[in-house]
Amino acid sequence: MARALLEGVGAYLPRRIVSNDALAERIDTSDAWIRSRTGIGARHIAEADESCAMMATAAARQALANARARVDEVDAVIVATATPDQTFPATAVRVQAALGMARGFSFDISAACSGFVYALSVADGMIRAGQARGVLVIGAEVFSRLMDWQDRSTCVLFGDGAGAVFLRAGAADDETRGILSTHLHADGSLGDLLYIDGAVGQPDRPGTLVMNGREIFRHAVVKLASAVDEALAANGLDASAIDWLVPHQANLRIIDAMGKRLALPPERVVVTVERHANTSAASIPLALAEAVADGRIKRHDLVVMEALGGGLTWGSALVRM
Repeated sequence: MARALLEGVGAYLPRRIVSNDALAERIDTSDAWIRSRTGIGARHIAEADESCAMMATAAARQALANARARVDEVDAVIVATATPDQTFPATAVRVQAALGMARGFSFDISAACSGFVYALSVADGMIRAGQARGVLVIGAEVFSRLMDWQDRSTCVLFGDGAGAVFLRAGAADDETRGILSTHLHADGSLGDLLYIDGAVGQPDRPGTLVMNGREIFRHAVVKLASAVDEALAANGLDASAIDWLVPHQANLRIIDAMGKRLALPPERVVVTVERHANTSAASIPLALAEAVADGRIKRHDLVVMEALGGGLTWGSALVRM
């Protein structure tokens, strides 16, 4: 049984940066109000020519280059997104075409902010089963196009972007690197805490984000902590073995709480929420790509990733880089 090695990372952030002060010129809010509740200072907002597929493709190309991999080594493209450009074909199919892939298969996964962890789990399973040897896993979102820009409780929270990783099959007996395990959960009874009010086929409902922030916060730390504990227990490890926490970037208070629970010093927690805001399924690979690029995360470091999103969905992944 092959082991999935994380060989390359990539990222794309839209050109336009919108600060809290810029939002305060349009709605009743302030930089201090946003920072005190979320830790967010700015976000990237996609322009008209920056689609979900375009950003996903850019991140994918960078991940392949970082892995020194050729396009013909890619057997599958999996895109985690809640904001596809079209209902179908899948964003992943558009990426496949843009990359010039002449073979393989592609599909999207919708698990909101947990989407990247879900997609990573699926790709890991395919590699372990021998169904694929090279897989691009991408998180890409354009949440700005689903925002009610007059609702200060939600529009300040989100940003756009894409992050990607390239997974390659490695030797089964090589325990020095690779995805150790992934752990997925969902509770559909909590679906009304965070959702998009609208859908294709409902022209009278425009499709904007609705969130019960207080309840999401209440569930987040408990469920995320449980998922991380599950990953550590599955591998016979304790928190002291973790080198880096790369969490979903939704709220600085949640990130800080998880870091403290794992007894990790702040410098061992990758935080991008101040500059990126919540990029949903893109947030973990964006943060991972930044920390790899600047040299913080190195080969053989043990990284735990965790996320919670609408559904509710949540999960964790433990990866030896």
